[in-house]
Amino acid sequence: MAPRLELQDLLIEILDSDNVYFQPPSNVQMQYPCIVYQFEFIKIDRADNDVHIMSNRYLVTVIDRDPDTEIPEKVAKLPLCAPDRFYMADNLNHYTFKLFF
Repeated sequence: MAPRLELQDLLIEILDSDNVYFQPPSNVQMQYPCIVYQFEFIKIDRADNDVHIMSNRYLVTVIDRDPDTEIPEKVAKLPLCAPDRFYMADNLNHYTFKLFF
């Protein structure tokens, strides 16, 4: 299975819902709570003039009406995940993370 699809399954498991969206177009009607994630870049570590490790970094956003949601804590516990920022938009709480996967 492709790594992004593995990440999709992992996020669905964390959310306990299918409301996980990868780079959704603007016309998609999202259901909340949800997780939205998008590709940011590939980190490449080289050794002996060859690619040693390649990791994709994603911006993962948990969106929920509930300001006391436990979902961001579950996402933050993922390996190689770091909290980025929090903001409010359209009366929704947005918790963003940088995740290498």
